[in-house]
Amino acid sequence: MRFSPKREKGLTFISLIFILAVIGFFALLILKIAPIYMDHSKVVSALKALEASPELPTQSADQIKTSLAKRFSMNYVNAITYDDIKITKRGSYVKVQAQYEVVEKIMGNASVLVQFDDVIEVGEGS
Repeated sequence: MRFSPKREKGLTFISLIFILAVIGFFALLILKIAPIYMDHSKVVSALKALEASPELPTQSADQIKTSLAKRFSMNYVNAITYDDIKITKRGSYVKVQAQYEVVEKIMGNASVLVQFDDVIEVGEGS
């Protein structure tokens, strides 16, 4: 019995299951990672709002951290803590650095680590 290659089309059941598993894995990965980057965009917008603030050079480091913490709280950002914010002040120069990492469990003992390091500089010497 001869089979024509034109008539043998399609996927086997095993290959279909494999393709669906790969698509499902990447969909799960996107669903787990997308909120991390959405929170990061809120952190960046809070830093930009702080950078545009005219009273930033006159504020103390604690006042700046408290202001950022309030902005993060209003936007429901829980990934960054008070200790993740580093502030350097020299005269009217202010450097605010938000350096943090987020670990998100994917499944079982597999997780993904995303690191962020954002900096704003205001004043002379920037």
